[in-house]
Amino acid sequence: MGGRLEGLSAVVTGGASGMGRAIVDRFVAEGARVVLLDRNAERALDVVAQHGDAVRMVAGDVRSQADNRAAVAAAVAHGGGLDIFVANAGLWDWNARLIDLPLDATEAAFDELFAVNVKGYLLGAQAAARALADQGGSLIFTLSNAALYTNGGGPLYTASKHAALGLMRQLAFELAPRVRVNGVAIGGVTTDLRGPTALGQAEQSIALMPLAVAAPLVMPLARQPEAADFTGAYVMLADPQDGRAITGAVIEAHGGYGVRGVLKPAGGYDLDPAGDPTPAAMAQLQAIMSGAAAPEERA
Repeated sequence: MGGRLEGLSAVVTGGASGMGRAIVDRFVAEGARVVLLDRNAERALDVVAQHGDAVRMVAGDVRSQADNRAAVAAAVAHGGGLDIFVANAGLWDWNARLIDLPLDATEAAFDELFAVNVKGYLLGAQAAARALADQGGSLIFTLSNAALYTNGGGPLYTASKHAALGLMRQLAFELAPRVRVNGVAIGGVTTDLRGPTALGQAEQSIALMPLAVAAPLVMPLARQPEAADFTGAYVMLADPQDGRAITGAVIEAHGGYGVRGVLKPAGGYDLDPAGDPTPAAMAQLQAIMSGAAAPEERA
């Protein structure tokens, strides 16, 4: 039996690792043929090696119009057209507050982060628009809880994701009725997401953060999702049947940030046989932040 995306052709930017890699894996499992666009050619080749003929790679940068066009051309050649374009590559700013941004690096950090998180999405959409229209396809933006709520990043990241949200909505209007345009607002996830070089964050991976420990303190669902847990939203939006009535929408797949309480993230722990995990989580998080936890406990 074929998958929900059987016979469809897709491009995924930033598809060699993290959230992008999870989307590629899921799309292939659902029957799609995928081209990934990524700067890391070595990682991209690993994805191709895993999936064989179902995947092609273009080594390039989402900040380049030529590289985005090359990825679309590769998808048209590989899959006979383009049905799905997922703009996913991104940078994070490690919650760097406005007053903590170094004065001599703020302009460069803004330009670098917005060039990936906003210009990369714009150029990808521009490169894909006509090919998607030919197929009646789907354009999907990876957004974030920071596109909708505060404290999902610092002002640079938060502003970039709000900009991407506005871009998604405008393109949903401009490309209708031939192309559906939507977003998936994912929450924090343990991937190799990094920050801008201008802030000295290029070697800092979000995988180093104790997200799983913090989850019971900040997320109503009290668990840290894996990247694969978010991929169902992308499949649904890309599916020509299940997603056919949806455009200009955001699927909030962030563990419930929008319904967090003031004193505790969730109000139904008395309904859970496991009880309230927040006291133990708080103690463990404090130990990690103070350096008292063993290295293996920080993973």
